[in-house]
Amino acid sequence: MRQTITRIKGLTVNVEVVEVSQSDKNGGIICYFASIYVQVRGSAEKRLVRRSRLPGTAAALKAEIKRDGLRAFDRMKA
Repeated sequence: MRQTITRIKGLTVNVEVVEVSQSDKNGGIICYFASIYVQVRGSAEKRLVRRSRLPGTAAALKAEIKRDGLRAFDRMKA
């Protein structure tokens, strides 16, 4: 089992994506789970925004935030 934490730092909030995955001996994905947290800068409290089971969530979210800023979260609410 492997865990990867991706932190995306912003001006007002930080976004943290915690990815947990497990692969078989041939490299195929058995299990993948990602949790997306938002943390207001200067605060220790993290708020869970979304969970995902789609591989590559951290990279996709990072690209969306780079392109659209915090407006990327508006699509998650819908």
